[in-house]
Amino acid sequence: MAFPHRDSVQRAVDLLAVLLDPAPEPAAVAQVLREHGEPEVSLSPEEVRELRAAALELREVFAAPEAPEAASVLNALFAKYARPPRLTDHEDGYGWHLHVDAADDGPWGAWLVTSSALGLASLLAERQGPPGGLCAAPACGKPFAHTGGGSPRRYCSSRCATRERVAAHRARR
Repeated sequence: MAFPHRDSVQRAVDLLAVLLDPAPEPAAVAQVLREHGEPEVSLSPEEVRELRAAALELREVFAAPEAPEAASVLNALFAKYARPPRLTDHEDGYGWHLHVDAADDGPWGAWLVTSSALGLASLLAERQGPPGGLCAAPACGKPFAHTGGGSPRRYCSSRCATRERVAAHRARR
């Protein structure tokens, strides 16, 4: 069975890559949201600050070394932000799926946390391990998700992995 929350997890990773910058640009954040199917989005600086604060909280899920720690962070985020889960079909072709709404049903930060936490929690349950990690490249540290099979990843991209292999090779010479 295909992982049903893959889109929300990838959206979280892509948003965190932009939002974890010390001063994320509203246009860059809006572009990521559009790339993930959100309608035309215009974000105020305050909304971007709110999203960045939410991204910092979500980063802790990716920083968790093991499933119990990631589950603890996710449970705390659900308790803080989410209403009880519900089943919905949105009549949008995705079929019945679990949905979690933000407790105050509005702010961008709460939306980011609840929609991302549901996807990450589903991924943790499917894999029985951490849903992602932080890039092991010292100059990077970007979050990534474990959505494929095989061994757990250590790097956010093949570019970071190659850079680290080349650096290690040069250090040995």
